[in-house]
Amino acid sequence: MGTVFRWLLRIAGAMVVLAGLAALGVYYLASRSLPEYDRTARVTGLTAPVEIVHDNANVPHIFGQSDADVYFALGYSHAQDRFWQMITMRRTAQGRLSEVFGARTVRIDKLMRRFDIYNLARSSVEAQDAQTRAALDAYAAGVNARIEEVNRDALGRGAPEMFLFDNPVAPWQPADSIAISKLMALQLSGQIQSEVMRARTSLALGDHQERLKDIQPDAPGKGIAALPAYAALMPPGLPRYAAAAPEDPNPLSPVASLDLAGASNAFAAAPNRSATGGTLLANDPHLGLTAPSIWYLARLELASGGVIGGTIPGMPLVLVGRSARLGWGLTSSYLDDQDVHIEQLNPDNPEEYLTPDGWKPFRSRDSIVTVKGDTSVTLRLRWTDNGPVLTGSDYSLATITPPGHVASVSWTALDGADTTMSAGIALMQSANRGEALQAMEKFIAPSQNLMLVDAEGIAMKTVGAMPRRDAGHETLGRMPSRGWIAANRWQGMLPFTANPEFIDPDGGLLANTNNKLVDRPFPLHVSYDWGDTQRIHRLERLMQTREVHTRDSFIEAQLDTVSYTARSLLPLIGKDLWFTGEAAPEGTPERLRQRALELLAGWNGEMNEHLPEPLIYAAWLRALQNRLIQDELGPLTPAYGHIEPLFIERVYRDIDGASAWCDVKQSGPVETCTEIARLALDDALVWIKETYGTALESLRWGDAHQAAQDHQVLGEVPVLRYFVNIRQSTSGGDNTLMRGATKGGNGSDAFLNVHGAGYRGVYDFADPDSSVFIISTGQSGHFLSRHYDDLAQLWRRGEYIPMSLDENLARAAAVGVTRLEPR
Repeated sequence: MGTVFRWLLRIAGAMVVLAGLAALGVYYLASRSLPEYDRTARVTGLTAPVEIVHDNANVPHIFGQSDADVYFALGYSHAQDRFWQMITMRRTAQGRLSEVFGARTVRIDKLMRRFDIYNLARSSVEAQDAQTRAALDAYAAGVNARIEEVNRDALGRGAPEMFLFDNPVAPWQPADSIAISKLMALQLSGQIQSEVMRARTSLALGDHQERLKDIQPDAPGKGIAALPAYAALMPPGLPRYAAAAPEDPNPLSPVASLDLAGASNAFAAAPNRSATGGTLLANDPHLGLTAPSIWYLARLELASGGVIGGTIPGMPLVLVGRSARLGWGLTSSYLDDQDVHIEQLNPDNPEEYLTPDGWKPFRSRDSIVTVKGDTSVTLRLRWTDNGPVLTGSDYSLATITPPGHVASVSWTALDGADTTMSAGIALMQSANRGEALQAMEKFIAPSQNLMLVDAEGIAMKTVGAMPRRDAGHETLGRMPSRGWIAANRWQGMLPFTANPEFIDPDGGLLANTNNKLVDRPFPLHVSYDWGDTQRIHRLERLMQTREVHTRDSFIEAQLDTVSYTARSLLPLIGKDLWFTGEAAPEGTPERLRQRALELLAGWNGEMNEHLPEPLIYAAWLRALQNRLIQDELGPLTPAYGHIEPLFIERVYRDIDGASAWCDVKQSGPVETCTEIARLALDDALVWIKETYGTALESLRWGDAHQAAQDHQVLGEVPVLRYFVNIRQSTSGGDNTLMRGATKGGNGSDAFLNVHGAGYRGVYDFADPDSSVFIISTGQSGHFLSRHYDDLAQLWRRGEYIPMSLDENLARAAAVGVTRLEPR
């Protein structure tokens, strides 16, 4: 027995030693790709030496003798810190993820091939102006210099992920940067999803089309003409509840859910509304949270002057930020720049579709998707006059496409001469608002609201191509329409002057939270689907309650966590429940409900991570909406995974008879809205008890509302996930200015914070170097780097780092200076 025991000890010891050696080996290989910032390197492609000063937050400040060399160094820096992120985004745009990840990404690749984004990007290179072509070429050369350096010096293949997914890396091309711009356009677009959801809901409501305006309400303002039921437009045979293709759970999917298809805040103050007499600008674009963040901070010293702010790896642009003379910010405009068309197939020849002039053959070609470890997939790509043909599994189009038909998509980003990149380069070099607005005439997609400030004043302009539609369009672009009817087809683009514009308003303040901007008749309407009807009310209050503003008051507004939605809805749904009846015995469901109502009655609507009330409120509203819609919408109910505040308000104010949603059609009694509210609160408390326990006072919103900044590829790998994912308790919610949009649905993780301000910036032009900014993770994409998550805690606490163009400040606390010299 003793001998056996000794041998077991020896074997166990040997296994521990081997495991330790293996861990050391993995660490050594992974650490080889950690960037070294304090060094001199000779590289191919430079015309003169460049210095990259990495300040104490690892923000590169790039100084060169020409703009081309500066763009070269930005490409080098992006590849040094975000190599894996860049090549993954490029593969996504190309539709080539499956070469690395196998069958699980085939669905993504098929969609990207159908949109043909990469080929459109390649043809768009020739459409750029000379300075943009030079910038793209120099940037690509910088990326390739880093790739060459990694290969030559065996620098761990450039990123630790490359040891797990070891595929050849092709040189960076100018088209790759434009493709990533188009990929961002796809991530920020939600009009396809909106049209499909409206059509599906119309089918589900059957004879009760008047209720469509409740569950899919228009933003407040003048109403529109009634639309026909979707079933009335299409041939008979569409089922009321068609089974939808499951949403792609792959984190690499570029298609966001309808509720998470882009958001942002931007607000500005003119000199007469600023305490210091200088203009102010705050901006926080909202995107899906990932580790690393999509944003990368950088400063470029161009011939026109220094610019600093947020870049996206893969593009030679400071997308949001400032120069010494101009500040700019972006918010999603929700411009209706996508239309779904239902195309009728020729029953005698399925390779033809119906047009206003008769049958016409599809433009088509084959494309092969190579799948790692599996058989390659051959796709038949088809295009109509209206745009590419998608399949029924894309965007759940099968649910609204009649037999003998297919769906195609018109979209402004499907432009083979897209000059958006040229607009971005010109914006960085603009000296004032006038030059910036002129530069934006070249901006195509994704449509954005551009907020501008200079020394003289403030401006906001919706930028991006606006489709010209016929006034007789049968669905006004709100639902899929019949593609063979001429009035439903696009007729080119409207002139740039038609885009909404606001310059130096009398009140001295401008703000946008993706809210409705204009109320113009179709087809100049801009959109019928807006991203916000709630946050703007809170921002308007914060802006108007001060006569003058400061940088700090703008920061306070940017970080505000008070929910206007909670303040307005709770009194409505709970008006007949507060403090009614006798105190129920302890331990009963009635007593738990009374305790919850007591807590909510004294709550001010602040979605603070340390409070229990936000969790009770969020769970109650979720259960309430489910109860209101599940008997009418049936299997479509889960598709409404986020609360629609205007729907709840319409129901509880009984606007146009909307209280009809409270009655459960399948039951004998007629339920009241008060009864449904009480039952929904009980549902919510049961869920809370099962998930968090019955001690309501000890609940924390932040336990449910953790920022899920997960690695898109390694985030679900056991053990490794604890190193690559960044999870943090956060305040805010779906409808607060400090937005932390939740995952949605009915699962235990429904309130995870998955979409928010990955970048925040506040710029004060009375003292520009007092401007500040932050991103949600860190500058490095290497999980062994101390700069992988060093900014995450600052971001969570609402803190910032300086946004200075002072070279001496950057050098004073530099973590290193990289000197690039021509080889």
